[in-house]
Amino acid sequence: MAVELSPQFSSNNFAPDNEVSKSSAEHLVTDFSVTNVLLHELQLGEQLNESVGQTRRADFTLMLAMLTDDVREQSQFLLPQAAEPITADLSNIALRKKFNLAASAPLALSAPEDVKQFNQVQTIVDNDLANIHLTNAMKAKPLAFRDDKSHIDTQVLQNTSLFTQLKHRQITAAATPAKPGTNNEADKPLSQPLNFNAQAWLDGIQQALIKAPLLN
Repeated sequence: MAVELSPQFSSNNFAPDNEVSKSSAEHLVTDFSVTNVLLHELQLGEQLNESVGQTRRADFTLMLAMLTDDVREQSQFLLPQAAEPITADLSNIALRKKFNLAASAPLALSAPEDVKQFNQVQTIVDNDLANIHLTNAMKAKPLAFRDDKSHIDTQVLQNTSLFTQLKHRQITAAATPAKPGTNNEADKPLSQPLNFNAQAWLDGIQQALIKAPLLN
């Protein structure tokens, strides 16, 4: 894109003897605004090409010399900045809403009553598998009955010791995690704490030491 050269840098300012006229030079000394100071080659328009085509080497050299030596002012660094792209929402919910998809299938039943969704025996007997596929596509059924990594099957638990079963029952009862710095109910021993009177124990030892010489 060519930019029109300011009047003091137009082709008329280049005299036949390749010298800048006195009036233009005086105007250049007194006026230093950004709009009329030659900074990059786009301000010259087609004059560089014309100087090469017309073999005006002196004009070509002079115009290049008048350009600023600061590389940051060159035209390739003045290109418009692209706007920052808006980050698209790529979450599962947003994509399903965009493509009009049904909600994803839950991993497990949310309530015991949801097991009724799998009562499809009569549909299978009637050989109506298309109805099963359509119903599942419209509202996906849970993929499993339970999604609990800490669940232990009853048959497996019955093959453990009584202490393990009691400990598992204790941990299940204290399912809510304790806050930091507080005692966790699941970490407490199953046995009840014993009563211990330290002072009475020390008194008994002292009496035994006193009576020992008498017994000898």
